[in-house]
This record gives sequence, structure tokens and C-alpha cells, in this order.
Amino acid sequence: MMSSKILLRIAAALIVVHLLGHSVGHSTWDEPEDPKMGAVVKVMKSYSANFMGASKTMAEYYHGYSLMIFGLFIMTILLLWSISGFVNEQKNIANKLLLPIGIIYILFGVVEFRYFFPFAAGISLCAGLCTLLAVIVNKK
Repeated sequence: MMSSKILLRIAAALIVVHLLGHSVGHSTWDEPEDPKMGAVVKVMKSYSANFMGASKTMAEYYHGYSLMIFGLFIMTILLLWSISGFVNEQKNIANKLLLPIGIIYILFGVVEFRYFFPFAAGISLCAGLCTLLAVIVNKK
């Protein structure tokens, strides 16, 4: 069986791959090849509506959420890599930090499968499973 440290570094590497894929999607989403999707993007960029004191287009909201995902992925990569450095010495603390990360990434995978596409879902599911496996291995 792999060590918890290796499993966490694999999970971090998977999220790096996800981050790279997200970077490509983020930089190209508003230039689709499909003309009908192009029309949708045009409408998303053209109409602003007031919501909670701010007037934004749907494209701006979409862009902002995408930027937040960058932060989430980077934070997760740094947390997993950092925790992998003390996972064997501070098992209790490491497991308390890792359990919610693993569960949430599995839930991300389910959401990505439902609303996005299988590749993203597979990466999140694998990262979540590696994280939860690290907790199981760490308890032995």
C-alpha cells in the first residue's frame, strides 16, 4: 500500500492537472467554435442586471467564479502538499484536515460529472479518493 505522503502528493498533482485544464478553459470559454454557443456568449456579455447593489453581466459573474476556482485549486494544492510533509508525525491533525478536503473533492467530482464533463469529474474524484485513502492509510 502506498504511503499517505505519496497519496497526498498524487492528489496535489491531480489538482495541478485540473488547474492547467481550467486555465485553458478559462482563457478560451468566450471564443467557442459552435456558432450557437457564440450567440449565447454574446448575450452573456451584452446584458447587465443589478444584483445586490452591483450591475454585472452573466459573463462577468462566470469570469469571477472561474477566478475563484483558481484560488481554490491553488489553496488545495498547497494544503495537500503541506499536510503531506507532516502527515506521519501529526496523524490526528492531518486526518482532521484531510477528511473534509477528500469528501468535498468527491462531491466536486459528482457536480462536475453532472454539470460539466467527465475528465474534470474524474480528476476531482481521483483527488478526493487519494485524499481519503491517505486518511485510511494514516490511521493504521
